[in-house]
Amino acid sequence: MKFLTRTGLGVAAIAAISLGAYLLLAQGGNRGEASATIGSAHVSIDYGRPMLKGRDPLSMLKPGQVWRLGASEPTTIETDHDLLFGNTRVPKGKHILLAEMVEPGKWVLLASTKAFDEYDSGAKIAETPMKVENGRDSVEQMTIKLSANGNQGDLEVAWGTSRLAATFSVAE
Repeated sequence: MKFLTRTGLGVAAIAAISLGAYLLLAQGGNRGEASATIGSAHVSIDYGRPMLKGRDPLSMLKPGQVWRLGASEPTTIETDHDLLFGNTRVPKGKHILLAEMVEPGKWVLLASTKAFDEYDSGAKIAETPMKVENGRDSVEQMTIKLSANGNQGDLEVAWGTSRLAATFSVAE
């Protein structure tokens, strides 16, 4: 009898774990990471990777609206050196990244102390403009790329045919 009880509990546990993993992946709940050495700084971005599922991502937002820049947990940037978003210093450490549609075709990348659902203008550490472009190929699962160009960091968000690109630099 004990054997049947243990076996039943084991099968139920495996089924629950499998179902949870399936649901997490079905909702696009897996995480992505982009990292680069920019100048002398080690920079990494951790983000959720939502699936497109036939949506037009940039049309889902209205001017003035802040986007979490990913899915599930907040998208974060972590660095061991201070960064510059425009002329504003972003202190080394871990911060939340958001994007805001200022108006159609005009976006900014935000470094924040708060996630999008708690965000207010007082949480903004810095912002830098983002270029909006259309890509040739559609990207089903949102992807963030981070690359170095000397002391400058280039960040690109690709989702669907939309591309949002921003630059920042390592503070001296």
